[in-house]
Amino acid sequence: MPVAVITDSTAYLPSGWAAKYGISVVPVQVVVAGQPYDETEDQQAERVVEALEQWHPVTTSRPSPERFFECFRAAQEAGATSIVVATLSAAMSATYESALLAAKECTIPVHVIDSRSIAMGLGFAVISGAEAAGLGANEFDVTSIIERRAEASQVFFYVDTLEYLRRGGRVSSTRAVVGQALKVKPLLQLVDGNVQQVDKVRTASKALARLADLAVESAGDAEVDIAVQHLSASERAQQLVDILQERLPAATIVQCPVGGVVGAHVGPGMVAVVVAPKVDWL
Repeated sequence: MPVAVITDSTAYLPSGWAAKYGISVVPVQVVVAGQPYDETEDQQAERVVEALEQWHPVTTSRPSPERFFECFRAAQEAGATSIVVATLSAAMSATYESALLAAKECTIPVHVIDSRSIAMGLGFAVISGAEAAGLGANEFDVTSIIERRAEASQVFFYVDTLEYLRRGGRVSSTRAVVGQALKVKPLLQLVDGNVQQVDKVRTASKALARLADLAVESAGDAEVDIAVQHLSASERAQQLVDILQERLPAATIVQCPVGGVVGAHVGPGMVAVVVAPKVDWL
């Protein structure tokens, strides 16, 4: 393992994928009514959903530099001669800063990447990096492929209400109140690491149809991987998978949930689609 690939838990890799690709995961924390939970713990997403629905306070917390350093040290002890670590967007979390601080204490080279993405926009990127590392790519090639695939990926999502984004400061109170009054279902996109509204519809079915349109437009004629992700909305997510399998039969599509950290900001009922064009590293 000359090059170790590390990410944080907001990559939301499907079950078993981190072990399959040899990727180490540093947990971000979610804090429910004052009790912190690692996002890698079982049932943390369910705790977040329940707390949000009952209006209990839910916040998130970046991993400490020490958590990253422990992961770096373990990789070095396992034989890594360099490390590439990719985090969720620095515009959304200080996780990137924690990784940078830890990297300064490491005795082997550590390349820290602000993916400007999240969920499988980050996940597909680190998978490609790990695959390249497994084929003998050096630390610079691995860094490049992760950066390029994260940059090429598009993340679109729909939320049932803007209320949870308002609580987290992602949208203004005025916009959230107006959206609720009009019963608007906002469709959002991650643009250079920040959340922006791209459209709005009135029903969940129209939101899923618009997400499918956005995914198809984003995919174009490229060879892509697609992830449909959700929080407490598995049936809606499966509906979107079915639509995309019909409209993009050549694409690889995976369905997997998000965890409590993203859930704290978007609330239950969220459905997202990530479109990740494949990139070459040779």
